[in-house]
Amino acid sequence: MALSTTQSIWRSGGGDNTRTAYCGTGVMVAEFYFLATQASGNAKVSSAANAANVILPANAVILQINVNAAGTGGTTPTFDMGFTLYTTGTASPQALLNESDADAGKQVLDWASATAGTSLNAVMSATELVYITGRAGASAATGGNISGEIIYYVTDPLLGQQND
Repeated sequence: MALSTTQSIWRSGGGDNTRTAYCGTGVMVAEFYFLATQASGNAKVSSAANAANVILPANAVILQINVNAAGTGGTTPTFDMGFTLYTTGTASPQALLNESDADAGKQVLDWASATAGTSLNAVMSATELVYITGRAGASAATGGNISGEIIYYVTDPLLGQQND
């Protein structure tokens, strides 16, 4: 199977050839991985062996984070997730998740979760790419990792309307 990459923002009118229907925004998935013990740093694509950082485009909105929290040790270990702006380096390490349970196994975290940060379900940056970051929380794990999938979309500059 061939692989294709596009630099476009995905939208669909659902087959309406009259150009009347609202164009919905396509949702995408990015895998992530980081050590439950790291003091700070960028999330990697899929494992400690894969050095590729998870970088999302400007205007990305994270809707949900599916987490496999496999931290070990410590007393109720926690973790944080956030982002760092690609160009300026401004860091927001708890902007996505703050003090989430690092040893709870599989979790689905969204804007209604108790540990949701202020940037979950919001545009992280309208002007810069963002590095996704992860770190141990206030009660650090002594081992293990945090991995999963980020469910996101890129905001539609036409707000669902057809362009002429």
